[in-house]
Amino acid sequence: MKKYMIFISSFAALYLLLQISSGAILTLLFKPDLSSVQAIAGQEVVIERTSSIPFSFIFIFLSSTIAYYLSQKSGRNSNAKNAILRS
Repeated sequence: MKKYMIFISSFAALYLLLQISSGAILTLLFKPDLSSVQAIAGQEVVIERTSSIPFSFIFIFLSSTIAYYLSQKSGRNSNAKNAILRS
């Protein structure tokens, strides 16, 4: 269980770091179209509240959990096969 917690926490940290850094890079590289500023100035902006945890993060978390357990299971099977072949 300790290996799983280390795996999931490091995965989540790397995922969040990637999301934040890619968002920062995209924001820095964005060049707005200033020719349409007059048309946009009179429009009303509506901001909707989103969930605090994106659906994609939950999906990736579940996928990584399944991948972890499958790799652990296949790792045990291959170790047992190698031990049998060595004897």
